[in-house]
Amino acid sequence: MKFISWNVNGLRACIGKGFMDYFNSMDADFFCLQETKLQPDQISLELPGYHQYWNSAIKKGYSGTVIFTKHAPLNVTFGMPDYVDDEGRLITAEYDNFYLITSYTPNSKEELARLDYRMEYEDKLRTYICTLEQTKPVVLCGDLNVRHKEIDLKNPKTNRKNPGFSDEERAKFTQLVESGHTDTFRHLYPDLEGAYSWWSYRFKAREKNAGWRIDYFVVSDSVKDKIRKAEIHSDILGSDHCPVMLELEI
Repeated sequence: MKFISWNVNGLRACIGKGFMDYFNSMDADFFCLQETKLQPDQISLELPGYHQYWNSAIKKGYSGTVIFTKHAPLNVTFGMPDYVDDEGRLITAEYDNFYLITSYTPNSKEELARLDYRMEYEDKLRTYICTLEQTKPVVLCGDLNVRHKEIDLKNPKTNRKNPGFSDEERAKFTQLVESGHTDTFRHLYPDLEGAYSWWSYRFKAREKNAGWRIDYFVVSDSVKDKIRKAEIHSDILGSDHCPVMLELEI
């Protein structure tokens, strides 16, 4: 199975920058997008062979997730228990052998103004995943808005305590991993430097590869031996993020 995850930073804008060329070339089983920034009735997107599942924010032009899949799921849910998902941040698709979750994890904002909300989201997501895993493995993907280790960003010293690299956010990702989950990219490439999935539009950051790795595939440890490929497609433009890919025998 081939999975793609991409924060498109506005799907309509990304479509104007070559999204469909990439979509068609990858021929993925699952295409998970974050930050779609639209309602499904605001776009006419014909994707033959794919089912579409949208979770849009109440606020127009903000946040939002979608799953495009070749495989009809047994069930699809939006959000998670005890969490009001009015920002369209989470979709779960259930299949015979696994659950697929795409998440657009909240940014804690400048000066960590939204850190408490972010911490609550992290705890609920981890609990939700662990509950699902009592039935079958989980594949989690998305813009998780965290650089877990110093290797996951260009300038760790100057970013300390900044959104996405605070001790609290990094600790939550550590908790997720230690509760029985595998960061698929680092599983295959534990020491690879300069592997990023987001770059600022300022200061020629992408040209200089001064970026962050904040887009992930995380899987249940029970299927980590089935990871075949984990890639970051940094040559693909169209957003300030690039797509990430997972091939998994599941």
